[in-house]
Amino acid sequence: MSETHSFTVPTSIPMVALFGPNDEFLRQIDDAFDSTVHARGNEITVTGDASEAALIERLFDELVAMVGTGQTLSGETVNRSIEMLRAETQERPADVLSLNILSSRGRTIRPKTVNQKKYVDAIADHTVVFGIGPAGTGKTYLAMAKAVQSLQDKEVSRIILTRPAVEAGERLGYLPGSLSEKIDPYLRPLYDALHDMIDPESIPRLLASGTIEVAPLAYMRGRTLNDAFIILDEAQNTTAEQMKMFLTRLGFGSQMVVTGDVTQVDLPGGARSGLRIVQEILGDLDDVQFSHLTPHDVVRHQLVGKIVAAYDSFEARQGADSARARR
Repeated sequence: MSETHSFTVPTSIPMVALFGPNDEFLRQIDDAFDSTVHARGNEITVTGDASEAALIERLFDELVAMVGTGQTLSGETVNRSIEMLRAETQERPADVLSLNILSSRGRTIRPKTVNQKKYVDAIADHTVVFGIGPAGTGKTYLAMAKAVQSLQDKEVSRIILTRPAVEAGERLGYLPGSLSEKIDPYLRPLYDALHDMIDPESIPRLLASGTIEVAPLAYMRGRTLNDAFIILDEAQNTTAEQMKMFLTRLGFGSQMVVTGDVTQVDLPGGARSGLRIVQEILGDLDDVQFSHLTPHDVVRHQLVGKIVAAYDSFEARQGADSARARR
């Protein structure tokens, strides 16, 4: 049964900030629901199902809370708020989408999903955190933002970023060129993230001083890393021995974040991924946290999430077909 429900937005909230340029966000909300949403001044009227009207009012409460903190809304913010409310998550969209991790170069880095916020909170609360999930879920990017934040807040004195150079079998000495030329293809994604978060002109200076170090995993062996924020990226491509070696580099005053996607293992010869087995080994340790992200947490182009989900579905069907063929 269709009903009409009205509620009022506080007069302190600029309507153009809430509704978007040319009422873009208001139309977006109207399109997202079966109910009809109209606004006159600061009064909003919803005509439709009572439960949906209540959800829309909650949505506007969340958007008002974000605008009230000075956050600029976007179409993506509106969409993600709707998704969270429909999923009935325990976290409020305003709490998730207003958590500022790092402000740099005119923009603010924030989590965009509930699982991303849980991951960021885990990094804040634990010494060793594993971020496990598919491409595009922000595993490395958010860890990098937390690392830069820790450096700026003087919680650590340096950032160490590392990846296994699997394609070279970690035998970098056999590759032509200087060390920089040898490792650049494997570490370039880490440099790209750094350029988003730090003034590019200061990066060479920070690298030269050792405040930021970017190196292949093979160069971690034999070291103790004190007073550092250490990120191991693409950890699915570590062996069990390499994972143990890396984790035991942890020194005093340091924090580690290990990121990877257990569905994208590139190890040669069928070697078992260290990331696959580490939860069996460390899952019960205090101050070690495993955060899992899913295709729902993909924050690249919306199509990327659909591509990841489609591949997961295809691989599940292939596995089922193989199982039937063996019977």
